[in-house]
Amino acid sequence: MTDDVRLRRGRGALGFSFFVQGVAFALLVTRIPAIQDRYGISDGLLPAFLAAVPILAGASSVATEHLVKRVAPSVVLRWAQPLVLLSLLGVGAGGQMWHVAVALGAFGLSVGALDASMNMLGVSLQRAYGRSIMLGFHAAYSFGGMLGASAAWAGAHWELNLFVSYLPAVVVLLPLAFLGSRRYVDGSAGQGEADGKGLGAGGFKLLLPLCLVMACAYIGDSTVANWSAKYLQDVLGSSEQMATVPYNVYMVTTLVGRAVGDLGVRRFGAAAVVRAGTLVAAGGFAVVAAAPGAWVGMLGFTMLGIGLCVIVPQTFAAAGRLFPGASDTAVARLNIFNYVGFLIGSPLVGAVGDAWSYRGAMLVPMALVLVTLFQARSFGSEGARYGVRHERRAGDRAVDVGRGGNEV
Repeated sequence: MTDDVRLRRGRGALGFSFFVQGVAFALLVTRIPAIQDRYGISDGLLPAFLAAVPILAGASSVATEHLVKRVAPSVVLRWAQPLVLLSLLGVGAGGQMWHVAVALGAFGLSVGALDASMNMLGVSLQRAYGRSIMLGFHAAYSFGGMLGASAAWAGAHWELNLFVSYLPAVVVLLPLAFLGSRRYVDGSAGQGEADGKGLGAGGFKLLLPLCLVMACAYIGDSTVANWSAKYLQDVLGSSEQMATVPYNVYMVTTLVGRAVGDLGVRRFGAAAVVRAGTLVAAGGFAVVAAAPGAWVGMLGFTMLGIGLCVIVPQTFAAAGRLFPGASDTAVARLNIFNYVGFLIGSPLVGAVGDAWSYRGAMLVPMALVLVTLFQARSFGSEGARYGVRHERRAGDRAVDVGRGGNEV
């Protein structure tokens, strides 16, 4: 098999893995009220259950950093993804509170390994391509999230119990994901040897600006996920039905932005695209905060989808560029701040909203997202097809297998 065919197949398989994860995560988070009702979880106890998932996922991401020094990231992903799907099914299969606690714990541990290994493979595959493709993988995740949320809506509409609602997705996606895992493409052996050495002295200090960007981006994302419906209904006076629309609009614009974002990176460079996305996202929060009514608020959430969608994939890619010989380690550590942002975002906005106002609370993630502007040079200082000088050199050496081929 030629290298270009192998890389194309690896890209398609990894894109499908991102898609499956998008479906699984959406099926979980959009049915939280149903999970709470099924197991009799009180409002006071629910935050502890929800916080446990990202905490365990962060711990698992740290463990994955060390695990990939002994086995390839593709091996971790091959087994983590089925565990995510099976633990999702376990959430719907239990009948007592300890059942859902075990299932959610298993979900958190497996999803941390999955997120870290997926992005490790994405970064190494982008290096092999010699051009930006990371946004395409995250677009597949967004598409999966849209389908997962739609499936969850259908399950709720037809009043299906959780197990019946989750079972079709698991039955269809689990064997396909496992078969597709045979086509994953790991980094070169030389890269793996370098990854075993870690980031080196002072390496994590160099990574910290990107960690800050990742946390701030997920604070913004979790604000939309957790507060958009309440904000539109309680603050802007929309109907209950209309209040469900902003998150769907956000997901659609995230998908569109990621689908075309790689073209922008190739044309203008990663730093320019991240700066533009940051300004659009900050503008979106400002519009939401100042909106006189629901339709203007919808415009703000639309802007947020377009702006925030480019930041996370490019942050992973930038970590790979910053540590080309230790990208697996860099991605695993960076991935922890995904969960840090998720943990901080929703409680922070809620606390500010209760103490001051929810309009004012929207200015908090706006200010935090703007931090990215001061760290934009970490994404590469030159506007180029692939972002920074060493990537252009890689592009000259690599087979540009994506040109004229299938895009994820």
